Amino acid sequence: MHFDGSTDTGEELDTRHLEAFLGAVDAGSVTRAASMLRVTQPTVTNRIKALERSLGLPLLERLPGGVRPTRAGRSILEQAREILRLSGHVRRIADASLTPQGKICVGASESLINHRLLPLIEYLLLRYPDMDVSLRLSTPQEALVMLHNGEMDCVFMIGSGASHEDLEYSDLCPEPFALVAGERPGPGRPGTEEAVSSILVSADLDIRHCGGLLNEVESTLRPGRTLRLDSITAVKRMAESGIGMGLLPEVTVAEDIADGRLRRVVDWRPATSTYTRALWRRGDAGHPALDAVLKAASDVVSAD
Repeated sequence: MHFDGSTDTGEELDTRHLEAFLGAVDAGSVTRAASMLRVTQPTVTNRIKALERSLGLPLLERLPGGVRPTRAGRSILEQAREILRLSGHVRRIADASLTPQGKICVGASESLINHRLLPLIEYLLLRYPDMDVSLRLSTPQEALVMLHNGEMDCVFMIGSGASHEDLEYSDLCPEPFALVAGERPGPGRPGTEEAVSSILVSADLDIRHCGGLLNEVESTLRPGRTLRLDSITAVKRMAESGIGMGLLPEVTVAEDIADGRLRRVVDWRPATSTYTRALWRRGDAGHPALDAVLKAASDVVSAD
């Protein structure tokens, strides 16, 4: 079947109709599609029926447990997705001359919020008063899931190497890591240097984006056990207490080292370079609010 958007019934093809059809196919249910699109179930049903009328073909097969595309429906899936993608791109181009406004959700880990992003948020609030910027604390793993699901528009995290195929990224500044522990065990203190180095504790690392760094550390130091926590503070406390060595971004432990609360376990510099980076969904660039965040991040975070 050749799908060119033409119609013999006088009804024009509406991208909302395609969106309802694709939503029902992807969700396997009109009800779930309505929830996903944030409209009522009758609205989704009516839009799909309008699309079927305009094409003169049934596109969905109604089943007791949901829906599935008919042969005709399957034949237009690829083109329908491309039409929606191009429609969104055109809309973003048209909006590009507008002042950035509206809601945008940004996710980041504890270390980046505390040490990198507060000046960025201040910059955005002062420069773009019509933008509603929401900053959510999350682990790298949680942030990536929400980015893929559309719950976040942009994620800041520490990474190295290439990103996922469906994500774009920009490296903003180097973010080296340090291996730290508490003061050296002395006479009368429990534990040994070997015991300290037998446990590796880390935070703010995602194996998919920092796998090279973790592999390098583990192959070099060969710890007996590796723990990954969600809290920078918890890793510091464990290291201070002599429960292993902490692998943390240098920026998060610089003051602790200077004050003597922590020390470098070894004068170690990884061969794997890591960076603070911004990530966003491929194809989303061009939206004024997202572009404003990315431009500000390049200006503010890179200058730190």
